[in-house]
Amino acid sequence: MTTAAPTLMSWTDSLNTGDARMDETHREFTDMINQILATPEDEQLPVYKKFLDHTVEHFAQEERWMLATGFSADNCHAEHHATILETMRVVEAHYLDTDKQIITRLAEALAEWFPGHANSMDAGLAAHLKSVGFDSVTETLADPSAIKNVTMSGCGSVSCS
Repeated sequence: MTTAAPTLMSWTDSLNTGDARMDETHREFTDMINQILATPEDEQLPVYKKFLDHTVEHFAQEERWMLATGFSADNCHAEHHATILETMRVVEAHYLDTDKQIITRLAEALAEWFPGHANSMDAGLAAHLKSVGFDSVTETLADPSAIKNVTMSGCGSVSCS
């Protein structure tokens, strides 16, 4: 039985957040999802491991920015990241056990999830970074007093859903 080839994730301008470094990381993320989807299932594990490593750093990068600009450590944007990573970490064991389609299914699910996340939480974070004068390339604030006594507990967007 052959299955239809998965649909690759297209990068569109609608995924741009307004922060060039964040957008570059997001392009890498989508490219890696597509690389997984284009790889035969029995050869996906090494590609998936690189993708997991990338995603760990991708999320850590955004969380560094959040903490540097006044988000509380327990904000829901970071909670979304933690949930995704928890799911990603258990996939390898299932793949090795017997489920050779799980990596493809996860990549497809992430391709479906990511645009909403990028357009809400990440775009909101990018707007916040800009509003406080945070440079995502150097990871510095132009004026650290801009965030004095600011503790954001939200997601960096208008909603935490």
